[in-house]
Amino acid sequence: MASALLIVAALYGGLTGLAYLFQDHLIYLPQKLSEDAMKSRATALRITLWPAGGADVRGFLAEPPATSVKGTVIVFHGNAGTALARTYYVDSLTRLGYRVILAEYPGYAARPGRPNEQAIVSDAVQTARIASETYGPPLFLVGESLGAGVAAAAAAQDDLAIEGLLLITPWDTLPNMAQSAYWFLPARWLVRDTYDNITHLSLYRGRIAVVMAEDDEIVPTRLTQNLYQSLTQEKRLWTLPGAGHNDWPALVTTTFWAEVLGFLHEGIADPSAEKPATTGGLN
Repeated sequence: MASALLIVAALYGGLTGLAYLFQDHLIYLPQKLSEDAMKSRATALRITLWPAGGADVRGFLAEPPATSVKGTVIVFHGNAGTALARTYYVDSLTRLGYRVILAEYPGYAARPGRPNEQAIVSDAVQTARIASETYGPPLFLVGESLGAGVAAAAAAQDDLAIEGLLLITPWDTLPNMAQSAYWFLPARWLVRDTYDNITHLSLYRGRIAVVMAEDDEIVPTRLTQNLYQSLTQEKRLWTLPGAGHNDWPALVTTTFWAEVLGFLHEGIADPSAEKPATTGGLN
C-alpha cells in the first residue's frame, strides 16, 4: 500500500511539474504563417496589413464603406489561431461605420516573438497608442476570451484614452480559469500569467459591455458573472442564449452589434455623468 501511494504521489508530482513547465503551450495556441502566406490571406479577405507600409505589421485593417467613420475598434482575439480568422468582426462593424483593426499578437501568424502576458499586453498598449495617434477618438477595444484580458490590461493604462470596452466571454482571473479547467491540479498556484481582469478593470473608468455565452463550455459563466459583478463603472451584460464559447458569432445579428456599440457610444457625450449600471440581455 505504501509503495502504491508513493507511485501515485510521484505520478501526480510529475504531472504537476509538466503542467508548470509547459503551461505556455496550454494557454497560447498560435498558428504560424510565413509573411507571404499572411499577406496572401489578408488580400483574399479584403483587409490590409496595418500599419500600412511599415516593417512592423501589428495587425489587419478594414475601413468602413461610409465616408464618415464613427470610430476605431481594435479587436484582441482569443488564444488560438490568428487574427485573420476573426473577420466576423470586420463584416459586422464596418457595416455599422467603424474602422476595424484586428490586432495580432507576438508569436502569432508571421509576427516575431514569444507569446506571454507581458509581451502581449505591452504590444497591445503600443498598438492602441499608434491607433489613437493615427486616427484620433473615439477608440474602442474589443476583447474575446484571452483577448478580454489583453483589452482590460491595455485599458488600465492611464495615458490611453479608451472610450469603451467590449469584453466577450471573459473570465475574472486566469488562475481561477486554470483551476476550473484543471480541477485535479493546484492550477491556480502554477500559472505565471494571471490576466487579472478584476484588478485591471478597477483602474478603468469608461463604459464596459460584457457578453456571456449561455452554454460556454470553455469559460464557466460563473467566472464571467464574477467579473461583471466586480465592475463599479457603467456597465451592461448581454447573455447569448444557446451560445457556446466558439459558435456565438453565428448567433448574433447586426442589431446586436448596433446595440452593444450604441451603449458604448452613449458614454462619449458626457463621460463624467453618473448613471446607474444596467443589465440587459438578448431574448
